[in-house]
Amino acid sequence: MKIVILDSVSANPGDLSWDFLKKYGELVVYDRSLTEDLVIERAADADIAIINKTVITRRVAESLPKLKLIALLATGYNVVDCDACREHGILVANVPSYSGFAVAQQTMAFILAFANKIAPHSDSVHRGEWVRSADFSYFLSAPTELQGKTLGVIGYGNIGQRVAKMAKAFEMRVLANTAHPEKYPDADVTFCSLDEMLPQCDFVSLHVPQTPATTKLVNAAFIAKMKDGAILINNARGGELDEADVAAALNSGKLGGLGADVLSTEPPLPDNPLLTAKNALITPHIAWAATETRGRLMGILEQNIAGFLAGKPQNIVNL
Repeated sequence: MKIVILDSVSANPGDLSWDFLKKYGELVVYDRSLTEDLVIERAADADIAIINKTVITRRVAESLPKLKLIALLATGYNVVDCDACREHGILVANVPSYSGFAVAQQTMAFILAFANKIAPHSDSVHRGEWVRSADFSYFLSAPTELQGKTLGVIGYGNIGQRVAKMAKAFEMRVLANTAHPEKYPDADVTFCSLDEMLPQCDFVSLHVPQTPATTKLVNAAFIAKMKDGAILINNARGGELDEADVAAALNSGKLGGLGADVLSTEPPLPDNPLLTAKNALITPHIAWAATETRGRLMGILEQNIAGFLAGKPQNIVNL
């Protein structure tokens, strides 16, 4: 049994160990595999290939007759041609629901960053402005209390529910939008349509998968319905924003800020308009990257591999 990790560095830059996989067979680890030819060469004699964002195209699937399992170090599996893998007898297993708390925490971190304005005030202090101040205290612009503010949560799955619970702890009012509110009869939120939600919210946070219906969901028409100065948070998928429209709204002041951990292309292109927009806090897709979160990810990965080898595959997405 040979196991090949094709892009180890994104999920494990070296602070965790892959040794737990050695008991299942020969293990070969590569930092990155950026081309189809390299993927085919490196996985040619592998039984199991572990990937995070390495693209598995139809050509790759057709070129690896020995491969029996692609084990994802991720929940999303859009990088894999699942149909081609199924046609060639390759199972594809993902890791669901490992990062819910971490992504919800990142959402609240963005909300708090805008409410408490810590970064601009810390920068001001380090520029010497407090040293030169005539007063014991000053503020560039006043912080905002979250108590009583309204948060709109779009998508009420695992992450959306966690965000709502955290926001409630700050005594925020939470509105939620989901296709099936009847599934949550005991939810401590108010379900409503987007048209009802957007004019009321001080913060709006996206927690839906990217589908044809949600691609560029946040566009000029969407933003026009939002309260002036509201803050937009996106820890879902970058393609859910029309980035040009969002940048224009930030620069005009219609949007008070953007907190985004994802962009439409990653790494972003240098001309991405959000990179130079006003009041945009952007992190490099790190909501999932806490040590504890990645440890959980690798633990479920091991369960997927052990189940496959025992003849009981789990978390298979291409049956």
